Amino acid sequence: MLRALCSGAVALTLGLLPATSQAAPDNTAGTVAAATAAGAPARPPASATPDPTLTAHTLTRADAPLDNPLKGFARFYQPGVNENTGYPHSLTWTYVGLSEVMNSATDCGHYDWTVLDNALNEIATYGNQAAVRFYMEYPGGTGTHPANAIPHCFDGHVTYRDDAYWGTTSPDYDSAYLLSAVKNFIAAFGARYDNDPRIGFIHMGLVGLWGEWHTWPYDTDTSGDSYPNYMPTDAHGAEIIQAFNSAFTHTKLEVRYPNAAGGAADTLPAVGYHDDSFCYREGSPLAGVTLPESLGGASYSQLQLALDQGVENKWTTASMGGEVRPEIQSTAFNYWPAGSGSVDNMKACLELEHTTWKIDEGSANYSATDANVGAAVREMGYDLNVDHAYFQNTASGTTKVGVRINNDGVAPFYYNWTVSLGLKDSSGNVVKTWDTSWDLRKVMPTKIRAFPDWGVGSDPTYLDYGYAQYFDTSVNLAGVATGNYQLVMKVKNPLSAISSNAKQLRFANATQNADGWLGLGAMAVGSGTGTNASYEAEASGNTLSGGAVVASCAGCSGGSKVGYVGNGGKLTFNGVNGGSGGSQQITIAYASAVARSATVQVNGGTAQTVSFPATTDWTTPGTKSLTVNLGSGSNNTITIANPSDWAPDIDRLTTP
Repeated sequence: MLRALCSGAVALTLGLLPATSQAAPDNTAGTVAAATAAGAPARPPASATPDPTLTAHTLTRADAPLDNPLKGFARFYQPGVNENTGYPHSLTWTYVGLSEVMNSATDCGHYDWTVLDNALNEIATYGNQAAVRFYMEYPGGTGTHPANAIPHCFDGHVTYRDDAYWGTTSPDYDSAYLLSAVKNFIAAFGARYDNDPRIGFIHMGLVGLWGEWHTWPYDTDTSGDSYPNYMPTDAHGAEIIQAFNSAFTHTKLEVRYPNAAGGAADTLPAVGYHDDSFCYREGSPLAGVTLPESLGGASYSQLQLALDQGVENKWTTASMGGEVRPEIQSTAFNYWPAGSGSVDNMKACLELEHTTWKIDEGSANYSATDANVGAAVREMGYDLNVDHAYFQNTASGTTKVGVRINNDGVAPFYYNWTVSLGLKDSSGNVVKTWDTSWDLRKVMPTKIRAFPDWGVGSDPTYLDYGYAQYFDTSVNLAGVATGNYQLVMKVKNPLSAISSNAKQLRFANATQNADGWLGLGAMAVGSGTGTNASYEAEASGNTLSGGAVVASCAGCSGGSKVGYVGNGGKLTFNGVNGGSGGSQQITIAYASAVARSATVQVNGGTAQTVSFPATTDWTTPGTKSLTVNLGSGSNNTITIANPSDWAPDIDRLTTP
């Protein structure tokens, strides 16, 4: 059951590589009383429905790229070695010894971040994000990082123990001096690097061999051997986990085991798990160390521990990382999906763990055209596609754009990266962009695989989970020259601010471009005699004065309206397109639980008074149409007010 050293075949692939993490028997992470499996998760809320006033444009699905950011395989960082070789990937894994940062022999509060910054900066030049772990014990070292990484400022304050099995020095993890210094380090680590765009994932290392939260054979199980226990108490381990959770409120965290430190991370929604023996089978008879007992796994397997702790659905809020077991990296996907021999059912491992990423140095030798590997990588993490875009074919002024996004992967996208809309001209130049408030974290997998333990059907049973998620926003076309454009959408990788090579998040669509922009369809701006446009009252290009304010409105278009119009409050729609000008009908969507009136004034001319009947309530809009004279072009203004009383709350204005 002991994990062997990384095989020579893998280690020699690219020359000198750090020895891969070596987990001891996976049942040595500490024991806690078993909880109850959580069971099938409740479905998230259904999405809003697409705006029926917008034209639907169907997009064609296609395979997403293999090196989408923050998912798939990670390769080891090797200074000066081209990272963009071997199988396409966007993540790089790096260890750092604690003593390399806490490098003062006398001051535990001195931190020299040079070694980490150098690694992160080089990784970023290749367009990749890093996954990072600090350690204090590393048998043999990595070749570039020390075997003994206990800071010398611990000397004389912390008891050191000899690990005769691995030939390392193990500090007393229960030392009050050590715990204080480690927690201060974690706080400084987070203060400097939380939300750093160069980092994708941080493993809660520091404890045990390779920072893997085990000290086998010097572990908590002392009944069958002569080795003392070198692990910290659950209470002290929980202090370290909580320190990480407090220090990193943006960057995703992972810890090795669901029952680490007595399950201290299990109630922390942002902390995921890190299975570094992924999808391996060991022992006689063979038993899986990832899949649960119900699928032939061992009692100590990663997912059995998750079931025992009732955290098998932690993936809904936290990432699942780890490492493909080194002994099987060369063959792990040869038997996709079912596995063979020491390779367990890889598809089941990915789907039940909801895997986002895995270290796999053996992927250096995978073919980019290997269909088995491609199927696995695309299933890992998110796999987003836009099935429809919603917008007017011809628009000007302020108009609304919507998209509906599906997730065919096994996990959500865990970061709130900015989604932008844009217009490309006939030469492919982006001439206008708008940032949206759309949150991709809401796009959950549409199907999830049920654990047999849930009792909802024979394996494999797939349950409906997430919904196709609809987002929309209003954009102001003021300043865009009349002509024909391509409406496009892009997710901004924050790493782009540091590296021009940053890999872009790309959708599984045929119109996805390598530059990150997804084509949504053709849009004509300012052409034709009609405007065929919708203008949101809350749009930033409008003018609110005299106390008029934007307010939330669940039933309104875009989820907002403008209230406190009247009695001095005014709302002015700017940039309304009148086409060729003249008499035209406009429609005002409004909400008012009582009948009200308002004045409507075009381009500062004579105002007309309009009556608005009561609607069902203050959040269910009705509509009122009226005829006005608009000037030609897109510089019209329409002001709604009431000089002596309150006007209705305004949702939006539409033109023919």
